[in-house]
Amino acid sequence: MAASDTGGKKAAGRAFVALAIFIGLTALLFFHNPSGFYLWAKAIHVIAVIAWMAGMLYLPRLFVYHADAEPGSEKSETFKVMEQRLLRLIINPAMMVTWVLGLWLAWNGFSFSGGWLHAKIALVVAMSGVHGYFSASVRRFAADQNTRPARHWRIMNEVPTVLMIVIVILVIVKPF
Repeated sequence: MAASDTGGKKAAGRAFVALAIFIGLTALLFFHNPSGFYLWAKAIHVIAVIAWMAGMLYLPRLFVYHADAEPGSEKSETFKVMEQRLLRLIINPAMMVTWVLGLWLAWNGFSFSGGWLHAKIALVVAMSGVHGYFSASVRRFAADQNTRPARHWRIMNEVPTVLMIVIVILVIVKPF
């Protein structure tokens, strides 16, 4: 087994343990004080959103540099490891926590009502679609099958930013 495989498995194991502890603590908060859980859920949701967005903004940046690296080169192989770890250990778990707590908050706090909430959920679905596109791109880069130039990834880097800005405005301003 290569050293990077061992390091990747250890990192994945640590991430799994951290996620399990996080889920356990969240469940403990809920069962300890269900009536006071709403604010905790909101705080954890915001933390998960920040982690998800940090990854969604960084991953296409890695793609920009990876697109210019020679396939099979040491540089390309390093980007592959970085992209896969970022996706598996940060972006995917953060998205899952964002969705689970976001839906719970929408149900518990707003009964899924409000035009702003419907628009926000639609944009989060769009963000999840971008996430899926980035996930597929990580697989393409890993197989040395990327066909997109660095310019494409520079443009794609802006998509999560625009979605995030509109989502935040909807949540804070609630314009409709």
